Amino acid sequence: MVSVSVETPQQTEERLRRVIALAEIVVHDGIWCFEESPADRPPALTGDTLAVVRDSESWSRLVPLAQEHRDVEQFGIFSFHFPPELDNSGFVGWLATHLKTELGTGVFVICGSNRARGGIYDYWGCPIDLVDEATAIINALRTS
Repeated sequence: MVSVSVETPQQTEERLRRVIALAEIVVHDGIWCFEESPADRPPALTGDTLAVVRDSESWSRLVPLAQEHRDVEQFGIFSFHFPPELDNSGFVGWLATHLKTELGTGVFVICGSNRARGGIYDYWGCPIDLVDEATAIINALRTS
């Protein structure tokens, strides 16, 4: 189990730059969207479903954009898996702030857990027309 660091802002910046450099990143092909269904009708889980979340009124399933998806927001998706025993606490806020500052828009993040691959992993979405810029910013952070 990883313990969460107590550190100065400079130490946090240095640690998270190491985290992003060591993380496995995948940029997922295609255009993605959220497909909604009422809370009393859970969506089918298919091989192309990346995530499913819900609130009190509806389910939301992250899937590739298809013909039947009209008037939905379109996203580019990238994901991070982190090495085991690496303290990635604060990563989402840190990277989201960098992306907001550089892109001028926010992102969404959906987290999951796979203990066999290091624990917490993240799916990130941004407007599809900004995914290349977002990944360029990420790559610059990974090599700086």
